[in-house]
Amino acid sequence: MSLSSLKLHNAMWPGLVGKGDDDGQEPPISLEKMLDFSAAADINGRKFDGIDYFLFLPHTNPEASDDELKGIADLIVSKGFDIGSLVAPVWPGTVGDSAMGTDEQQEKFLDAVKMACRIAKVFNDHGARKGGVIRIDSAEFGVEQWKANPGEGTARIIDTFTKAAKIAADHGERLAAEGEICWAGMHSWKDMLDLLEGVGMPETLGFQADLAHTYLYLMGYNASDHALLQDGYSEEEFWPAYEKMTDKLRPWTIDFHVAQNDGEVHGAGDHDKTGKHCPADDPNGKLDITRCSQYWLKDFQDRGIKHICWDGCMFPNSTLENPATWNAILKAMIGVVEG
Repeated sequence: MSLSSLKLHNAMWPGLVGKGDDDGQEPPISLEKMLDFSAAADINGRKFDGIDYFLFLPHTNPEASDDELKGIADLIVSKGFDIGSLVAPVWPGTVGDSAMGTDEQQEKFLDAVKMACRIAKVFNDHGARKGGVIRIDSAEFGVEQWKANPGEGTARIIDTFTKAAKIAADHGERLAAEGEICWAGMHSWKDMLDLLEGVGMPETLGFQADLAHTYLYLMGYNASDHALLQDGYSEEEFWPAYEKMTDKLRPWTIDFHVAQNDGEVHGAGDHDKTGKHCPADDPNGKLDITRCSQYWLKDFQDRGIKHICWDGCMFPNSTLENPATWNAILKAMIGVVEG
């Protein structure tokens, strides 16, 4: 099966992540506006096929009634889109709390997974959602507390993720843990692999690879012992290092984000610093998006991947409101599936 069979999705959460009402923050962008931005994108008649979706306010009340959720599904379908992967509201300040925390915090995390599974079923039964995963992470911002006792921290996250995976399996869903340098216990390629292997449920808990975030894995930003490259690396050094990382994590990868990174970290609002998402055509981008994607998507069908998604968190609203942004993104994603 060729990459051309993959559907192209756009993420809705760039309208929310890093946004807010506090001083210095930009306001969130509504779901309908994000849908309209996506629907307007067009490259020689090719358009986005679907969207991936964050299950929290102001886009979605995770406690919404079935009828309210069906109304959201109707809206998304009316714009010409399927619903794909869903992001569970696992963080403190949403429904959940740290997967590395107390029993009470763990229970909140698991409640968020249960809510996501319930919403997924409504969308599935509606017919709007035809595939995809539920995305999670450790919801433990930063690595300082984890570093105080790495073995204990990872063991606690493994326990939480194992319980979450069992909940997902009972609902016929799969969980994908997003690798980012800002999430404790998931902040390097090696720690991420230890976590996945510790849970040991590849049929239910896998990896969600993001090109921008995993680039920082190479550099060992929060785990220098696990760095595969040093600043000033050559192209001849880059590709063997990239292959080593992807060979380790690709067997676990069940969800994939196309993105660009300029080698910097970035945070906005209450989001901790992580791999900076850049526009798809950013001249400072470090990644050959098409070639890097091929490393992750090798044998994609064997892992049940049916779509890929763009992720551009923490872009300024002026960037998100510019139609050229979305056409550049769509063009890059077409390049991935057409080679």
